[in-house]
Amino acid sequence: MTLPAGLTRRELLMKLGIFFNAIVAVILAVPILRFLLSPIIQERKGDYQSWVPLGNLAEFPSGQTRLATYRNPVERPTDGETADIPCWVRNIDGQSFQVFAINCAHLGCPVRWFPQSSLFMCPCHGGVYYQDGSRASGPPERGLFEYQYKIEDGKLLIYAGQLPTPGQPTASNIVPGIQRCG
Repeated sequence: MTLPAGLTRRELLMKLGIFFNAIVAVILAVPILRFLLSPIIQERKGDYQSWVPLGNLAEFPSGQTRLATYRNPVERPTDGETADIPCWVRNIDGQSFQVFAINCAHLGCPVRWFPQSSLFMCPCHGGVYYQDGSRASGPPERGLFEYQYKIEDGKLLIYAGQLPTPGQPTASNIVPGIQRCG
């Protein structure tokens, strides 16, 4: 094999190395760029932040706390049953409600409602919450996360396009016209 004039074997191998490294860099850059640009490229559905129905008001008797589920408004075909999100609904007096995320504010374990003691309890680390969602004892530093709600046409709806987090403002500061207990 003869090399073109003025090209040494070292220069040829250097150019081949640069060429193959460029191919590998492009192959690695495509998924990284797709990940970084995905929020811009993907279309946002109008239901991303929307009011989701939990059920008729008759399903939540006055003075009781019931488990309800809603379908995640940003579900994908591969989500399956994980798109069904549970929450606790407390009917205070027939027209005032509190809707809590099922997750403990400590590490996110699902809390259970015990009507005998009127307490929410976390099985993971012993977090306990009063019926109004405020912290009673245990490692959580705050109360249960609360969803915003509204009543329309005899149905209870929650604002489900966002996950409740400790840094969120109170429900009354986010959406005008919502009802909040307290």
